[in-house]
This record gives sequence, structure tokens and C-alpha cells, in this order.
Amino acid sequence: MNFYIIIPAHNEASSIKLTLDSLVNQTHLPQKVVVVNDNSTDNTQNIVEAFAEKHHWISLVNASSSNQHLPGSKIINAFYKGYETLDDNYDVICKFDADLIFPDNYLEQLTVHFNNNEKLGMVSGFCYIEKNGDWVLENLTNKDHIRGALKTYRKQCFLDIGKLKPSMGWDTVDELLAQFYGWTILTDETLKVKHLKPTGISYNKASKFLQGEAMYKMRYGFFITCISAFKLAFKKKRFGLFTNYLRGYFKAKKQKLEYLVSEKEGKFIRDFRWKGMLNKLK
Repeated sequence: MNFYIIIPAHNEASSIKLTLDSLVNQTHLPQKVVVVNDNSTDNTQNIVEAFAEKHHWISLVNASSSNQHLPGSKIINAFYKGYETLDDNYDVICKFDADLIFPDNYLEQLTVHFNNNEKLGMVSGFCYIEKNGDWVLENLTNKDHIRGALKTYRKQCFLDIGKLKPSMGWDTVDELLAQFYGWTILTDETLKVKHLKPTGISYNKASKFLQGEAMYKMRYGFFITCISAFKLAFKKKRFGLFTNYLRGYFKAKKQKLEYLVSEKEGKFIRDFRWKGMLNKLK
């Protein structure tokens, strides 16, 4: 299978070499890797250029955006800067973060999963972070959720969901829409990816209400938002986030922000969420 990989990177000089090293050593090599150097002020560009000189399938795109790290829009806008440079001769497209170290068989194993199930739309491994000298699971979400750092899509699934949404919540709504369109999702616990920078470490204060805004834009409704907000705050062990998420939800509702999904898709999402919660209670 032909893998095209896009890696948005902002000031990733400390990690991008390790990420690219792990990709050039894959047992199943990608056809193309595009690193989008998004307004970096460090040595990111030079490091990527050195790889591009040695590997014809690695390329660099320079982009300019705000230095403000708002989750969602910044990274997806950078993704599209890379996507615009690619042709459509891919079977699988990936959005990877620039601070990951992949096991050598990562893409090979994803290929096996895709070949074994023609309705498999998305698949990934798991992120592990270093803690007290050990690599432990970065346990921020349910194990059946594919982390935003590790997104991998079969081409038709990617097109069916309308590609990626430049908004907080993009890495949740993509999975929900994939299932709306009849695709299945898989996470493989045997594929352990080292995540060098814990999620959210560079988010600023302006982002604290965006999670609740995303829940509104995904048409969760008030009750599912409350439950989801509480679960997420509990996972992060920061209960003040619960209030922030609800404030973000009501702020978005008051402003009547544009939804990320249609009414029909929203109903599917709510039914899907309720079903999942009721199954856990049982």
C-alpha cells in the first residue's frame, strides 16, 4: 500500500530527527513524507532539508502562521499546506506529529490490518510517554480512540468524512464520521509509539474553552457535553477544566458557531455516544 505522510512541525528541532529516523527505517517505507515547517524559529528546517537530500521521498514545505498554539486549526491548516503538494496516488494518508518515534514495523503492521479488512477506515498504535525512566501509556482517552498524533486513513474513508476539520475536536469528529459512513476503526496495542512531548504541553490559556466549543460544534447537546467534559477533566486530573469546557460550550451556543457536522450526522453522533455510555453502565 502507498502511504503518504504529512507532518506539521513548529519548533521541533529537538525531536524531528528522531521521528524521521524512525520513518526511514520502516520495514514498509512510505511513498512520500512531507514535513510542513510552520513558522519555526529553530533548526527544524535545516534538519528536514538534510533528510530530504538523502531520501527523495521526503520533502519540506515552509509555511507561516501565528506562533500561538491553538489546538485544532493551526495544525490542520499546516496539514493542508502539505496536502496541497501531493498527488492522489495514495492508498493511505497519515497525519503524524513531529515528536514521535515509531517501531520499525509500524507501517507494515498497518498494511496488514488494512489488507485484512476492506472496511477498515482508520487504524493506529498507542502513544507512550516517558515517566521516571519508563515508557508508559499516555492514558488521556479511551483505548478505542485514535490519538490526533497518529492519524492514519484509508483514502476513501478520508474522502468520505470530508477530510480534516480545522477546528478543535477534529480528531474526534473524524472517527465519528468514519463510523457514520460505515467504516470501522482499530487500535493495535502491540504498536507502541514513543511520544516525546506530552499532549497539550504547549497549549496556551486561549485554548481552555475550545474543548467545550468543539463539543457544541459536534452537536453533542448539553447532557452528553456534561458527561464528556467531566470524564475528560477526570482523566487529566484537573477538575477546573470541567467548568472551562462548559463555559466554552455555552459561549459557542450563544455565538451560534457553525457546526462541524450536519443534523443527520449529529443525530448519529448523539445516538452513538449514548449507546457507548449505556453499554459501559451495563
